Amino acid sequence: MDIPFATTTPMRAAETNTRPRFVVPPGACDTHFHVFEPGYAHVSNPQYTFPDGTLDQYLAMTEFLGFDRMVIVQPTYYGEDNSLTLDTLARLGSRARGVVRVADGVAAGDLDSWHELGVRAIRLDLFARKDWALADLQAYIDRMALLAEERGWHLQFYSPGSVVRDLLPYLADLSTRFVIDHMGYMKKSDGLSDGDFERLLDLLATGRCWIKLSGPYRLAGDAGLASVEPIGRALVATRADRLLWGSDWPHLPDGQRDTGEILNLLADWTTSDEQLTTILVDSPAELFYS
Repeated sequence: MDIPFATTTPMRAAETNTRPRFVVPPGACDTHFHVFEPGYAHVSNPQYTFPDGTLDQYLAMTEFLGFDRMVIVQPTYYGEDNSLTLDTLARLGSRARGVVRVADGVAAGDLDSWHELGVRAIRLDLFARKDWALADLQAYIDRMALLAEERGWHLQFYSPGSVVRDLLPYLADLSTRFVIDHMGYMKKSDGLSDGDFERLLDLLATGRCWIKLSGPYRLAGDAGLASVEPIGRALVATRADRLLWGSDWPHLPDGQRDTGEILNLLADWTTSDEQLTTILVDSPAELFYS
């Protein structure tokens, strides 16, 4: 997490979420969720209290909203110990895929066995590396890209918008497929400009990257979810076929957030059922299930 230490709140019941305002297409995939279960070791300095967000609770939510597929993403809470992510993939079977975090020197055999379970990407926590020199950051990405390419995986960037901005020229030449989380995370409150966002759109337009329509509340802050609509519309208008939707469940640290309300933002950002199907079904199928 990129927030100060926080106390997480209880998870809202699945049936209290808002119903979708559109027909969720068959094969729809939530490409970004986390789970938390008792009995798994966490990092020594977690940035939030143990969340109320089990797999059973998550599945109740996906059934209520109508999602058939899902991608579990390794959270910072468990660091590079992917045990729970891997156990979750084993429980979910072929409908699920996973994104792990790894250290330099990870065993190739481990990565290969994880692939069999459904892992398809490596998550890079650039919040934890935001103070690194740009050359060191690029060298780190290069090392992770090599591990990903050897298995047909992609990279997933969990990054401050300022780091995304600084990496844009490098990312334009990166041959490995990659995803940028949380709509690029280019928050004006962090000093990002309209010009920075336009350059991100330019990169998206090339088709060399995917951007995840997740965590809109991270960008909105106190301004409310409607304030993110121009960003969402601009991303969809640029390359709907390079966008993914992710719930960011359990919405740390606020488990009371309405996942249905977040899903319904897509109805305001898209202009057709075809775009909805592209974002919810086709793009995740290409990136995670092909």
